Order: sequence, then structure tokens, then C-alpha cells
Amino acid sequence: MPKFKYEGRTSTGATIEGTLEAKTADEVTNLLRRQRIVVTKVKKKPKSMDIVIGSGVKNVEISRFTRQFAVMIEAGLPLVQCLDILAEQTPNKIFGSAISKIRDTVSGGSTLASAMGKHKKIFNDLYVNMVEAGEIGGALETILRRLADYREKSDKLARTVKGALVYPVMVSSVSVVLTWVMLTFIIPVFAGMFEGLGAELPGPTVFVLAISAFFQTNIITMILGVIGLIVIYVILNKKKTTRYYLDAVKLRIPVLGNLTRKNAVSRFCRTLGTLLQSGVNLIDALNITAKTAGNMVLMKAIHKAMIAISEGETMTAPLAETKVFPPMVIQMIGVGEKTGNMDEMLSKIADFYDDEVDAAVAALTSMIEPIVIVVMGAVIGGILIAMYLPMFDIIGQIS
Repeated sequence: MPKFKYEGRTSTGATIEGTLEAKTADEVTNLLRRQRIVVTKVKKKPKSMDIVIGSGVKNVEISRFTRQFAVMIEAGLPLVQCLDILAEQTPNKIFGSAISKIRDTVSGGSTLASAMGKHKKIFNDLYVNMVEAGEIGGALETILRRLADYREKSDKLARTVKGALVYPVMVSSVSVVLTWVMLTFIIPVFAGMFEGLGAELPGPTVFVLAISAFFQTNIITMILGVIGLIVIYVILNKKKTTRYYLDAVKLRIPVLGNLTRKNAVSRFCRTLGTLLQSGVNLIDALNITAKTAGNMVLMKAIHKAMIAISEGETMTAPLAETKVFPPMVIQMIGVGEKTGNMDEMLSKIADFYDDEVDAAVAALTSMIEPIVIVVMGAVIGGILIAMYLPMFDIIGQIS
């Protein structure tokens, strides 16, 4: 449907402008007149050729938008005015355009949840369903505040994990590049010099020279092989059947698997608890949590829990079968089901496992950093020693 840019005046004489989706310019004019807006100009907006990867909006921008939106609603500002202010002050043009479209849709009589649902790349099912629950229950400001708390805690957890891995990844990358440069460009110089001497080379030197020759001969094949493995992983990760097994393997990787498991438990409990506190019924809340679980093993368990609840059983048995949730978590969820305080129990579990993830990340970082440095020193130092061994022999013979 084409987009039209309009200009006009409100009943108070204030100027207003924006964009609307409609079949014709007359339809835009009629729609604005019903809102008591005097239309002065309507023009069809030209199509843009912007190429966007993903949603084009960062998670932190959505979290900031949610917090500011909640504050404005609590202050008593009208919904459309809040969206108008947020659209203007957002530095991200893609996000600002999306907010403007939501404002125009809401101005046309749509609900906020329905308007946000048209931008699924930015606002996921969890976000839209919580906003819908807030609109139905007349507590939109409360829901937005909870949603902002949820997103900020999730963002903090993600930043903690990513931040802890930055240094080891950087050091590993530098060591790999240095090793490649030495084997590809520096070692061949030594190889030519050693050939001119005609002396018998030590075993370590022969081994390093053989690796260097292999690199020079098969470097293109190795690069293509790495690219092929990445492509195969991406393809397998897109298919539900193979992604299930990949996610199961991720949970069993030594050290990292424990971190992945704790992160999954925290995310599940935080999401489900927030939805239940917002008034979403248990089945719908589990369905939304499954879509945002990020792990197929956990998603399958949640679907089994939904079936069990619909048949009058508890949700603890299907969750226990995954071996993802520790016994303590299963028991606490079971207590929450019996006492009717599921949302509070899940929030306590999420807070506990947020701290567990922080501790696990700190332990992982403290373990990885020295290992990476030692391995890097051993590889580069070993190469240098292997290259200087023949020189030591030659100096010894001269002496």
C-alpha cells in the first residue's frame, strides 16, 4: 500500500505533519478530516531503496524507548503525543520512522498493540502481547515499566556475557593472525637461508618448516573449508530438526554448556514471570516464552508443558525431562504452581540465576585469559625457538 506525506492544522490551529498508508490521497484526506484535522497538503511519498540488515534497531534503543514511553504515560501525556515526541528524539532514522508509523496507525483508531504488531522485526511477540494485556487491563504504564525492567535486565545480562568474551577473542584473533604471518611470510625466508647452508636441521625446525609449506600450499583450501563449515552451520541452524541437536550439543559443551544452561533458565523464568505478572494467562505466556526461548530443547519442553497443563497436569514433569533445569528450579516452580505464586517464584529464580550467570562469566573469563596467553606465547615462542636452533648449532660448530 502506498504511503502519503501530509501537512495540516489541528482544531487549535497547531501545524501537524506525518505519513499515512492508504490507497489514494483522497482516502488520507477523509481519514484526517474525521480526526478534525484541516488538510493543507497531501503528497505521495517516493519509495526508498534503503538496504537494512535485520531490524536496523539495537536492543538498547528499544529498552530506552520503553523506559521513556513508560515515564511519559505515567506523567499523563496522551498516547499519540508520547509517540510523536519519541519519534522526533530518536536518533535512529529507521526506529523513528517505525514509531511515526505506529503513531499514525494509533491516530487512525488502532490499538497500540496492533500497531506495534505490524513491526515484528522491532517488537517481538513478548512485547506486543504485554502491551495488549496492559491496554485490556487499563494498566499500560505498569506494563511498560515491567517491560522496561525486563529488557534492561536482559540487555545487562547479554552485555555481561559479550563483554567477558571480548578480551579472549581479541587476543586469540591477534595470535592467529601473527602465527599466520610468521608461517606464510617470515618462515619461508629462514627456509631459503637454511637450504643455502646445506646443514642437517633439528627436528623442531623441520616440523615448523613443514607446517609453513603446508600453509603456503593449502591456504586457499583452508579458507574455503572454514567458509564451508560456517555455511553448513548456518544452514543446519535454520532447520528445526538439526537445530534441535545443535542446541542440545551447546548445552553439553564443557564449561560453556553450564553458562548456556544458566542463561537459558534465567531467560525462561524472567520472561514467563513478567508475562504472568502482566496478566497474560499461563498457556499464552508459555507460548510466547517458547518463541523467545532461543533454544530448541527448551522450546520443545515448553510445548510439552503446555500440553500437560491443557490435560490438567503440572508443567514440572516436561521441564524436568529436558535436563536443562536443575532440581531446585523444578521444585520451586512446582511450589509456585501449588501456592498460586508462580510469577513471584519465577522472578526470584531469575534474579538468582542472573547472579549465577555473572559468577560463571567471571570464572570463565579468569580461566580463559591465562590459557589464551599461555597458548599464544607457546605457539609464537615455539616457532621462534625452532627457527633459531640451527643458528645455535652453526655458532657451536664455529666455536
